[in-house]
Amino acid sequence: MLQQETITQKTPWLATAASPAKILVATDFSPASDRALDYALSLARSYNSRIYLVHVIPVDLMMAPELVAESRQKFLLTAKEGMAKILDAQRFFGVAHQELIVEGSFRPTIENLIEEHGVDLVVAGTHGAGGIKKVLLGSQAEALFRHTNVPVLTVGPGVKREPFYEVELKNILLATDFGPGAEKQAAYAFALAQTHRSKLTLLHVPLWARAPKLTEVERHAIVQQLKELVPAAEPMHCLPVFEAVIGDPVRQILRVADEIHADLIVLGAKRQKRLAGHTLGGKAYEVVCEAGCPVLTMKA
Repeated sequence: MLQQETITQKTPWLATAASPAKILVATDFSPASDRALDYALSLARSYNSRIYLVHVIPVDLMMAPELVAESRQKFLLTAKEGMAKILDAQRFFGVAHQELIVEGSFRPTIENLIEEHGVDLVVAGTHGAGGIKKVLLGSQAEALFRHTNVPVLTVGPGVKREPFYEVELKNILLATDFGPGAEKQAAYAFALAQTHRSKLTLLHVPLWARAPKLTEVERHAIVQQLKELVPAAEPMHCLPVFEAVIGDPVRQILRVADEIHADLIVLGAKRQKRLAGHTLGGKAYEVVCEAGCPVLTMKA
């Protein structure tokens, strides 16, 4: 276990958890994207971050050349109007920002911008509600958090509360399956909890359990594993709490998040070989779609 004074020294990327300096916000100018921007602005005011507001104009190579040129002009005009509307609303008051309109395939373009500008965090909205869960930024947001190397904060349709002027994280829920990347996800959640003096709930829902409830021995073993994920820190500025429950992982994560009034859920997201937008039923995306708070996902 790492001592507090060496946590960020041995894992320098953790410094961005406590204070992301550069935040990329992906927008398609929809209400979902506007809500995501509000949360990004709240973060930026708290951390004195710079925001890159990005709209990607899709390039369809299957179109006839004359149609491509016409579509490009139409998309570009729409994008410029959308950016102008956001700027006219004075939403960036006091926040350093840059607007970018670029052409290309969504995820590769975003990943290139992350590398070019040294982005620490991506924020995106998703429309994933009802029977059709993945349209526009829905599938694109999932593609980001499953494949992008930086954490992705997704604001789903279940998030009803308005963000504060500056971010407040009183209750953070980390749901882990102890898979690859669990230590990194826990360290990130812990760094956030330390910064905001939060209550940090670590939750594991074992998939192997078949009985109605865990035995005391089973529960104790899981809690011990959860405790091992928490870095040693002096002084300790957050309150770690450990939970182990049986049931459907998505339903249990959402239930616990609701019970503790979570302000943020932290999850690992497994990389998928198939296109994310065509893979229905991913647990991380189901949580994003239904959670009552933003969800921060980290690629496992």
